[in-house]
Amino acid sequence: MSGIWVVVIFLVLVLLRLPLAFSMAVPAVIYLLVEGIPLYSLVHRMVNAVNSFTLLAVPLFIFAGNLMNYSGMTDRIFKFVLVIVGRIRGGLAQVNILSSLAFSGISGSALADIGGLGKIMIRAMNKAGYDPKISAGLTAASATVGPIFPPSIPIIIYAVVAEVPAARLLLSGIVPALLVVAIMMIQVAWMAKKYNYPREENVISLREKAVTFGKAFPALLTPVILIVGLLTGVFGPTELAAFTVLYIVVLGKFVYRELTWEGFMASIKETVRSTAVVMIIISAAAIFAWTLTVSRLTQDVTQFLLGISTNPTVLLFIVAVLLLIVGCLLESVAAILIITPLVAPPLVTAGVDPIHLGLIVVFTLMIGLLTPPVGMSLFMTSSIANMPLEQVVRGTAPFLFSLLITLVILILFPPLSIWLPSLIMK
Repeated sequence: MSGIWVVVIFLVLVLLRLPLAFSMAVPAVIYLLVEGIPLYSLVHRMVNAVNSFTLLAVPLFIFAGNLMNYSGMTDRIFKFVLVIVGRIRGGLAQVNILSSLAFSGISGSALADIGGLGKIMIRAMNKAGYDPKISAGLTAASATVGPIFPPSIPIIIYAVVAEVPAARLLLSGIVPALLVVAIMMIQVAWMAKKYNYPREENVISLREKAVTFGKAFPALLTPVILIVGLLTGVFGPTELAAFTVLYIVVLGKFVYRELTWEGFMASIKETVRSTAVVMIIISAAAIFAWTLTVSRLTQDVTQFLLGISTNPTVLLFIVAVLLLIVGCLLESVAAILIITPLVAPPLVTAGVDPIHLGLIVVFTLMIGLLTPPVGMSLFMTSSIANMPLEQVVRGTAPFLFSLLITLVILILFPPLSIWLPSLIMK
């Protein structure tokens, strides 16, 4: 049975709206039956796919993101950034971007950023007089920085699938994330001037600024501690995730005094639900990817891509376009699990740095979170903003420009992603 048929069956099942895990597992089972491969090998590979110490970081970061909504950290981060840049024209829009950066250094997820900060940001921007579409669109777009700035759940999953060092890959996202933020802030500054965005009129005294900073300082210290821990080698990805959970619990319970037992249990329940979904998808994707390898489809894709070009930059642009299309159809974690075994071998063979490739794959798929019909960031933003999906899509469209420009820059200049991990972890 050809690997092409495995992919065709998968696509048909996806179009029939079968749950994603089953859409991947069913073609794999059919392949095993047709080829006479014992089914026990399927169970073995599914279990081994999630039997990973590094993958323990995923439920822990999900837990950390859920805890933040009950610990009081979100509100304090927002108020502090508002004090810093709120007075400039379009200041609240800039606050939206900077808050996403600060929040991403704790949650590791775009959807956690939207869920944690979205309601606060959208409500504040609408109240200040921004177009509701822009409020929602910017909130969805700025959250894209979350999955590339450490810690990052998608990067950890990619590292496991591609068998590259997770710590190096996490560090590779720092400079690109700052670049994303800088380009988005420049675009917002231009839009603020052109469309006369509102500015914060209330004058805040120096004493009030100091008080706001003091309240936010423990929360703002979180990403600093995590990055320093990564840079110095004190934390690996899993230890990093465990420390994040512990730190948030201590802040929420003993510093901010807002984390209740009810909130803690609600976070656990939501984490269990989310983790179960992620892990079953990872297990199903493992056997799906294995069938593609055994059927030699991965080798055929390698030969096809290298037949087009052996230039690393050209191949990266081809893969980026492919991933943008895939991102319109598949959820990002599933896309990483399915596409990585296909595109990583030919590009690494062509000379693309594996760390650089990982960063490009993850960032491109995060842009896919903003593209219909399966853009999860769009659906979550639509839900929390109580706005039709079409309006959110229109509000997000202008900010795709910044993200695509950043993607092109990252492809053309690999040192932006590989310089820091190479410097720190020689």
